[in-house]
Amino acid sequence: MREISVSKIKDVVRDLCLKANFELRSDILKALKGSISKEKSARAKNIIKTIIENAGFAKKKHIAICQDTGLVVVHLEVGQDVAFSGGSLNDAINDGVEEAYRKGYLRKSVVSDALFRENTKTNTPAIVYTDIVDGDKVKISVSPKGFGSENKSMIRMFRPTDSIEAIRISW
Repeated sequence: MREISVSKIKDVVRDLCLKANFELRSDILKALKGSISKEKSARAKNIIKTIIENAGFAKKKHIAICQDTGLVVVHLEVGQDVAFSGGSLNDAINDGVEEAYRKGYLRKSVVSDALFRENTKTNTPAIVYTDIVDGDKVKISVSPKGFGSENKSMIRMFRPTDSIEAIRISW
């Protein structure tokens, strides 16, 4: 059994949050650069060039690629032969997110209650997906999902006299 301190998990999540917000993945950057020659529209070519320029500036200056730094989604692949020590894994993940968003001056836009829209001011809680796999290693992936991409829609009709409780129950 391999023991891993949750403080290490917090540090990795913090660093991955910062990297994901400051650096465009190399495969995406390569695809953008390759698309310029294929694009027919001059306007579209200029937009792609601006995106590439912005990505370079964000990486160099350690600023967010996009102002919508969104909701943090963490995917863990945890080996079945791993034991976490030193506290709560979930708390460590959220502490890492909070630290990254504070340290990186990233926009905090997560709300604790969808109805009352109160900002948590920490960009937590993160969405955490966990897969148990063979082995004694942990793989962590972090994706800041801008709220345009994470937005889900549903329509329900309520009477003007419906209570907040009735609205909450309908979700």
